[in-house]
Amino acid sequence: MSSHFSRSLGLFLLLSMGRWAAGAQEPLSLRQAIDAALGQNPAAALARAGIMDATATVGRTRTLLLPQFGFTEDISRGDDPVYAFGTRLRQRQFTQADFALNALNSPQPIGNFSTRIAGQWLAFDSFKTQKEIRRAGLFKKSAASFGRAVDQQIVFSVVAAYQQVLYAQREVEVSRHEQETAAALLNSVDEHVKAGLAVESDRMSAEVNVAARNEELIAVEGDVELGWASLREAMGAPELKASELKPIEPLVFPQGVLDDEMATAQKRRSDLAALSEAQSAQAFSVGAAKSDFGPRVSAYGNWEADRTSFAGSGGNNWVAGVQISVDIFPIGKRTQLASESAAKDKIDAQVAAAQQHLRLEVSQAHIHRQTTALQLDTAQAAVNESAESLRIVKNRYTAGLATITDLLRAEDAGRQSQSNYWHAVYANAMAYAELLYATGTLSPDAAEELQ
Repeated sequence: MSSHFSRSLGLFLLLSMGRWAAGAQEPLSLRQAIDAALGQNPAAALARAGIMDATATVGRTRTLLLPQFGFTEDISRGDDPVYAFGTRLRQRQFTQADFALNALNSPQPIGNFSTRIAGQWLAFDSFKTQKEIRRAGLFKKSAASFGRAVDQQIVFSVVAAYQQVLYAQREVEVSRHEQETAAALLNSVDEHVKAGLAVESDRMSAEVNVAARNEELIAVEGDVELGWASLREAMGAPELKASELKPIEPLVFPQGVLDDEMATAQKRRSDLAALSEAQSAQAFSVGAAKSDFGPRVSAYGNWEADRTSFAGSGGNNWVAGVQISVDIFPIGKRTQLASESAAKDKIDAQVAAAQQHLRLEVSQAHIHRQTTALQLDTAQAAVNESAESLRIVKNRYTAGLATITDLLRAEDAGRQSQSNYWHAVYANAMAYAELLYATGTLSPDAAEELQ
């Protein structure tokens, strides 16, 4: 209930208050984006519908154990000899005159108001129904596990899209700074040319550098729009307006042990649990198909009242009995058993493949997590070194000891180190999210650790 409330609250904040669509100043946090997505993403609605359908199937299957009753009110009229003879007999209106040959061969039309109450109960079917109930219950559990897996997929897609927007926005900041730096450099070179301290080719190189920075800014601004398109899809909010996001800071995430992460994934992966539960359910499907070969015992009974008019008098009768049935040539049942057995073999193979793929996913996420952590440290050191190198080259160029080519190279190195750093920041956060997803522990609360 608390999870449902938090999702509804997130959706209310998104749609009713319209903070982001109205251009409010407060940044959209990752948790707000996740809560809104879980409340309105079509994939989440589809999973919830699957759970409801599985729940209804359980209830419908359980009704097979209950007696079935029906009520019928039938009004008829005719002169068919058999119909007329039987109707008079059921109405308790039969007389000696009705044995006359003319009365038997050409009876007068007769009407009948018949009220029937019938019931039947499947008392024993070789435990087929009980197995079907167990199967339906396991499929319900599988649907619930699948719903949790879908929620994790939604959380992961929101994290990825959120990270994509943040990285693109950081790239815009870097590009704008480099654009301003390139313009300042062009002014400086122009002054050097006018003072006779630089040649005209230096100014041309600086102008080309400005044009290149402008092109880069246009490209990264397009990346921001693409990131927002991905975030809108992940959140299921096509009308969401672009705004500032709450940035993910460069954090140090805990390092885990691969064997422990493997064990956690085996216990916590909801998609694997859904497959395992479906595998158990299919085993009961095979059992139910086998039980269908056994005998069936059912009880039945009905009561009927027949009258010449709706409110008139008449006769009534009842019949009750027990029926035992066995299929002597169960050709269709053999085919059904073969089909259920094939489905069992198929899902067994799916579970085995999922187990193998899970080990690969966890291993990849573990290695990626370690790699990005090291890359972040290296990228931070490169930023510091490139900044110091650029400062030295600028001083040398001002003193006439370095060429414009040296300066532009230093500018490029600084820009690339900044871009690499922010890529490492968000790759580090994304790698941790991938590890949480691979181990089945990526929840809205866990995702908050990324901010």
